[in-house]
Amino acid sequence: MDFPVTFQIFGKTVLAHPVFETLGIFIGMRYYFYLKRKSSDKLSFNTSAAILIGATAGALFGSKLIGNLENPYALFEKFSLKEIWSNNTIVGGLAFGLIGVELAKKIVRHKESTGDLIVFPLMLAIIIGRIGCFLTGIHEETYGVPTRFIFGMHLGDQYLRHPVALYEIVFLILLWIYLNRIGKHSKFPSGFVFQLFMLSYFIFRFLLDFIKPKVEIIGNLGTIQLVCIGVIIYYIYKIKNTRDLMYNQKTIEI
Repeated sequence: MDFPVTFQIFGKTVLAHPVFETLGIFIGMRYYFYLKRKSSDKLSFNTSAAILIGATAGALFGSKLIGNLENPYALFEKFSLKEIWSNNTIVGGLAFGLIGVELAKKIVRHKESTGDLIVFPLMLAIIIGRIGCFLTGIHEETYGVPTRFIFGMHLGDQYLRHPVALYEIVFLILLWIYLNRIGKHSKFPSGFVFQLFMLSYFIFRFLLDFIKPKVEIIGNLGTIQLVCIGVIIYYIYKIKNTRDLMYNQKTIEI
């Protein structure tokens, strides 16, 4: 296979990454609306609209902010609006999308968790997007460092590199299977599957970035890893509270 894989769209050569990213978002959203129609939990129009706007605005802002802060030195050396707009990361999108949703829920005074329904559509969108990352090779910063590991691949230069996009796809498929089993148990409260997804994904991304090129900000940690640490701490706290609540409910029933 030759990298990068490109497509001819309206007479222009387009990299695989934006094509699959757009496709992932579209299919993920269609899957979400499909699950929403089947769900017994019905939200009012105002609540649904507020959550969707909060999630979208937070994700867009966060993906651009953290994407540009991955290499803050380059940002200040060569200021370019086109470059700023093109830099994004799913880690920032997830972290700030969460903040956007929580703010929106406070505005409409909705206290119940709304995250479980989005977990599998979100994972599907990421998987499709990562196919595009892999097919783009080294032409966008979604590749791994050189390696002699058995899974090393030529991604467009002379080096064997970690195919980190494929690692992430495999991880998400395994996580999908696990969370699907968890979700079938009614004993877990609403929002627990989403909490497990966020904790698992951010732990994975924290570890994965050790085999990706990055600008070290603190010690040998990059910006994405620092964001991951904050989210991991938050969800360890959230899951602990959820488990304590489940234990107290069982104690009351006994």
